[in-house]
Amino acid sequence: MVRRRDNSQPGPPSWFAPPGAPWPSSIVQQVDSSRSHVDDTPTVNTKSTRRYPLASLVAILALITLVGVYIFSLSLKQNGMLFGLKQTNMIEKEREQPCHNSSVPESEIPYVHYPSPDTYSRKECVCTPVRFFAILSMQRSGSGWFETLLNSHENISSNGEIFSVKDRRSNITAITKTLDKLYNLDWVSSAAKNECTAAVGLKWMLNQGLMKNHQEIAAYFNRRGVSAIFLLRRNLLQRYVSILANDYDRNTKQLNGTHKAHVHHRGQADVLAQYKPTIDTKSLIAELKRSDKLAADGLASFKKIRNIVLYYEDVVSNHTKLADVLDFLKLPKTKLSSRHVKIHTKRLRDHIDNWIDVYNTLNGTQYESFLNGRR
Repeated sequence: MVRRRDNSQPGPPSWFAPPGAPWPSSIVQQVDSSRSHVDDTPTVNTKSTRRYPLASLVAILALITLVGVYIFSLSLKQNGMLFGLKQTNMIEKEREQPCHNSSVPESEIPYVHYPSPDTYSRKECVCTPVRFFAILSMQRSGSGWFETLLNSHENISSNGEIFSVKDRRSNITAITKTLDKLYNLDWVSSAAKNECTAAVGLKWMLNQGLMKNHQEIAAYFNRRGVSAIFLLRRNLLQRYVSILANDYDRNTKQLNGTHKAHVHHRGQADVLAQYKPTIDTKSLIAELKRSDKLAADGLASFKKIRNIVLYYEDVVSNHTKLADVLDFLKLPKTKLSSRHVKIHTKRLRDHIDNWIDVYNTLNGTQYESFLNGRR
């Protein structure tokens, strides 16, 4: 008996619908029911929302401000402590010097130095303390005469107008390099003393790079313990006459073809005094104001430096002023002398060619008192 192969396959489930055919209504109802169930389910947000009330924001800002103020005050306090520490370190450094002199007051320690020159040995004077100074002045104010007085002291070396040479004052680097060499006792000049120098300095005109770099130079003076000796002139008209007369001699060279800013013989002084300048009265007051302002600016720029202020007229009439300078430099008192001879010794009216015009220009002005001046 031949068995017939059964090619029949199980049919699709009752819910199956061929492509394009409509779905059974029972299935559609189930899907709609499920979708409705999902849509009705409330949405849950897992991220929490934080809301800060105004009072909280104000409190936070206040806290931040307090922290900022505290940090700022702490910084100021730290800087002050560092400054004090620096000052203390400077004093302690001097105390650690093998040559420290216990008799030097603590306030004077920053101004006492023990240089070690590169060019020679101080030998038995290695422990001789040295003071640093600078004579700050203006041309034709008696600074040349004053410096020779100081140099007559066996322990003072004042080395002239070092910064009259432009290269040495071309910038602050050149200036400090020159000063370092000077204050290390390595500057060679006719004023250089032996190894027992106790005070070393220079003559520095206000217009020789001094005022142009006054902030940096004042900082250098403070850092190195340099004292300033101001030498100014009260009677600016006398100074102006001296400037004009010196300029004339520079061009004419009245003394055997040689220009001399300072003389050592009365006869030479009389020759130079024969010239009487004619002053331009139209620019005279402006010139006096300019000189007055330069001197005032110099005093203001270096007022925080240890200093002494002298006037030429006072030093001429009162020799105790020189004793004040020696006290200022903490040096033993001795008689100081100079070979300089004054050039203009007569009344001021006798040294000005157009005196009447000058008198009429200054009479009744703030410079009226200059008219009665005498060298």
